[in-house]
Amino acid sequence: MNDRARPPDPDELEPIETASRDEIAALQLARLRSTLQRAYGNVAHYRASFDEAGVDPADLASLDDLARFPFTVKDDLRRDYPFGMFAVPRSQVIRIHASSGTTGVPTVVGYTRNDLDMWAHLMARSLRAAGARSGDLVHVAYGYGLFTGGLGLHSGAERLGCTVVPASGGYTERQVRLICDFEPHVIAVTPSYMLAIADEFERQGLDPRRCSLQIGLHGAEPWTEAMRHEIETRFAMMAVDLYGCSEAIGPGVSVECMETRDGPHIWEDHFYPEIVDPETGAILPDGEMGELVLTSLTKEASPIIRYRTRDLTRLLPGTARTMRRMQRIRGRSDDMLIIRGVNLFPSQVEEILLEDERLSPHYYLEVRRPRRLDELTVVVEAKTDAGDEATRAAAGHALADQIKSRIGISSAVTVSEPGTIERSVGKARRVFDLRPED
Repeated sequence: MNDRARPPDPDELEPIETASRDEIAALQLARLRSTLQRAYGNVAHYRASFDEAGVDPADLASLDDLARFPFTVKDDLRRDYPFGMFAVPRSQVIRIHASSGTTGVPTVVGYTRNDLDMWAHLMARSLRAAGARSGDLVHVAYGYGLFTGGLGLHSGAERLGCTVVPASGGYTERQVRLICDFEPHVIAVTPSYMLAIADEFERQGLDPRRCSLQIGLHGAEPWTEAMRHEIETRFAMMAVDLYGCSEAIGPGVSVECMETRDGPHIWEDHFYPEIVDPETGAILPDGEMGELVLTSLTKEASPIIRYRTRDLTRLLPGTARTMRRMQRIRGRSDDMLIIRGVNLFPSQVEEILLEDERLSPHYYLEVRRPRRLDELTVVVEAKTDAGDEATRAAAGHALADQIKSRIGISSAVTVSEPGTIERSVGKARRVFDLRPED
């Protein structure tokens, strides 16, 4: 692995990054009071939901009091589409982002000039924490447009003083050409598409380990430690976990620090995290697995109060920074499959299949119910050097055995030819639930 990336000098850190927990909590409380007042006074949804719950912003005497306030869920944003959740006049909103809306009405997020400035600042902080430095060339392969990924990384890299290549997603052959010709130090891209780029390098007869890339910022989809190892092995670079969600701001909510790479540190001066039981909504203590809930502390246009992200993780003490860490996202509560009474996340299958050198990291799960019982099929590609058909069949049988013994689910495994599974240029789709609706 390249050794160019260096930990930041303590003098390069912002004071808040190493502030005491008491100092962080005091700042959060002051900012939270202001945010609740702004939301209640300017957003009809929050005024109605607070009133229905019998709470007022003045009731917040401590951070623990936030638990008295109601959750916000994605359907709330959809009901107030397009601009009903804005806390400022639309004329003060200078940029709008939105979810893809592939499963319904999109969720819309607005940004004032101060919001964009704050976002760029947090993304610059995130890039620096990941090991990027002023003057580095940053290749951004996240999608641009309504999706927050591309423009979020772009503005942060420029704020840090980097040179930005706004490659966006897709055109994988061109991505490889630009990486070879421009020699970027840093790439920002989903982990699944990073592996598609690796495949394209090899298709062209190029060794990805010999390219200039030294740091990768990967997020926007759950990924495993096994996939991190795959990326780092194939590119001889350092892969860093980056987390965000568009409802909170976009990328830049948290990031791993390159000194430790032990889970993303949440920028708690701008976001207040909670972990709740996905079923009951009860708050869970730090260290327990549950659903991440985020409250923005500084957003002007679209403040978000106790937003249920559906991402499953746990909160951990800070290490490289004082602010708390979140464990790598295990999956999404709405991506969890229940098959014959057993809970299954795609990441569990991914972790197992990446242990087999005959199988590639490109896969998806199909669930059907042809009669009364659910049936799971895992479709995965063989690696190009996996050998003959018998070798691939043996790999499929071995994967099915491991899924049965380690997860407790019987499955069929289809090992397809290399290059036959569609490569995603954004978030990879891992689950195709083909069961009839009840």
